[in-house]
This record gives sequence, structure tokens and C-alpha cells, in this order.
Amino acid sequence: MSTQRLVRTALVLASATAVAVAAAACGGTGSSSGGDKTVTVYSADGLGDWYKTQFAKFKDQTGISVNEVEAGSGEVVNRVDKEQSNPQADIVVTLPPFIQKAAKSGLLQDSGVDTGVVADADKDPGGKYVTLAGNYLCFIANPRVANSDKLTWDDLLKPDYKGKVQYSTPGQAGDGTAVLVLLQQLYGKQGALDYLAKLQPNNVGPSSSTGKLQPKVDNGELLIANGDVQMNLQQIKDKGAKFNVFFPATADGKHSTVAVPYVMGMAKGAPHKDAAKKLMEYLLSADVQKTLGPDAVAVPVRKDLKDAPAPAGTISPAGYVKDVTVINPDWTKVLTDLDGDVAAYQKATGS
Repeated sequence: MSTQRLVRTALVLASATAVAVAAAACGGTGSSSGGDKTVTVYSADGLGDWYKTQFAKFKDQTGISVNEVEAGSGEVVNRVDKEQSNPQADIVVTLPPFIQKAAKSGLLQDSGVDTGVVADADKDPGGKYVTLAGNYLCFIANPRVANSDKLTWDDLLKPDYKGKVQYSTPGQAGDGTAVLVLLQQLYGKQGALDYLAKLQPNNVGPSSSTGKLQPKVDNGELLIANGDVQMNLQQIKDKGAKFNVFFPATADGKHSTVAVPYVMGMAKGAPHKDAAKKLMEYLLSADVQKTLGPDAVAVPVRKDLKDAPAPAGTISPAGYVKDVTVINPDWTKVLTDLDGDVAAYQKATGS
């Protein structure tokens, strides 16, 4: 064998040895091991500030860092779908019906996390997902809008709001999908389409992320937009946002909303499964769940904390929906009808 061939053979063997050593360090085939030092979370926007605090504490306790990637509810799931051949996410946190869509599309796996502290209605019986925090659909209004707490759905159709209303896009954003679902509950499917068609002259246009609407209402670019109680109240509490939270009423004066919880699941093919399981268990622990109310203005999901009163001096999400009818849709049925409902919505609104 020539000297050059010997050198090439030695290099190939050295390279193979390096790959084998690296694979062993990562669990052999790219699966996770107890030594994982980073977990990647793809999350719908809204919990960012709370995450920063809790992920820092998690790292202090375990040595595991958390990389959070934030986007709209539907966008989060679409990204996981596109990355199936090379999974990047370990944990997915999004709103219904997108978490159900992820499970149905085979993008989630049983996490192995003990979810006995969570009510059956707040988790998937197959272990694919579990609610992290309770939340509700709402709307926000710039202070220039007088008596926003008394606004009705019909009020939003007034010419005064032309080009000053925006809601996130059904089928793309969880809160935007909830707007469509709520209107269907109130007026029926055709009635919801008729209403949104009438609202279209006032609607600025599509938005894949509800979170992007908050600053526009705050600075007066928009007068009214949809949102959710947790995200909006946290902006008021932590950032001093100048908008009011309200729930549009029907003609008879009744206010309604839809429950839109943050739900988490482990991504199929999660590169760091063991570390991801530890993070999910940590986020469901009593100590962390207790911080949801005072720090994130969200509702704990644990059965032993769900109805606990808010700590003195803190904003209570439950207080905001005290006199509001909360609708809990069958999100599996919503998902089944979603493609057809979105197509009908696009046709009705010309969007």
C-alpha cells in the first residue's frame, strides 16, 4: 500500500472514531442522555418574560440551559413539521387547536411525564400533551376608545373604527382562531362569517401573531385588537402598556370568551428527550406553577392550585372573567372542521 493510501486510510479511521465518540456522548444515535445541557422550546408568544425567570432557575438547579424560539401559535407547529427530517425542537408550547393538530400529524410523542396533578380535561389521554397554564381570549382597546368595557360586537362595525381594528388570522394564530370559534358559538357558523364580512372594512388585515398587535394598540396605530388575558395583563403589569382589556358583548349585553390555554408536548424525535422531560416536570411542579399568577398573570393548571386565590396585590385573571361566560370548545372537533372553516372564512372576507 502506498504512503498516500496509508495516510488516507488513517484519516478515515480517525474520522470514524471521532464520529463514534461524539455519537456515544450524545446517546449513541442522536437520542438524548442524562448529560444533555440544552433544551430547545418552540413556544407561542406570550410567556416570554416568565420563561426567562423560570429557565434561569432551571439551569441553576440542573445545569441544563433552555433555548426558547417564539412565534405565532400555528407557525410554531409548522416549523416543527418542516423540520421532521432533522428535528430541532424538544418541547412545543402552543394554543389549541394547534397542539391537537401537532398530535394528529404525528409531531408529538409520549413524554413519559407524570401528569397526575392535572385534570383529565387538561391533557391528552395518550400522553402527547398537557396544559401548562390557563388563559382566555379577550380584546384590547386604546384609551381613546371610551367605555370599552361596554362595547358590543355590533359596535366594532361602526365607521368610527375604519382601518383601526385588527384581529390575528384564524387558522394561523391561536387567539385569531379562537375569535372565529367564539363567533361560531354565539351566532352559528354562517352568522360568524356574515359578521366578519361586515367587519372587514374596519379590519387592517392579516396577522400571524397576536402579540404583534399589542404595541399597535398601545401607541394608537390601532384602536381595537384581539388578544388574550394573560399576555395583555402581563404587558400592562410589566411594561405599563396603555390599553384596556374587554370582552365584546352580544346585543343582549352578555359577555363571553373562549378558554385558550398554553399547552405543551414533547416533539417527536426530540434531540434531548431526557432533559426535555426534566423541564416539563419542572414546569408542572407546585413551586413553578405557583408563580404563574403573580408573575405571568396566568392560571395554574395543577388541581391543587387551580382554584387558589391570587396572592394579595396581584392581578387575578379569574377576576377578569368573573362575570364572563367561559366557553370550552371541543378542540378536536374544531380541528376536524378547521380547514373547511378557514376556507369559508377566506371566501367570506376576501382575505
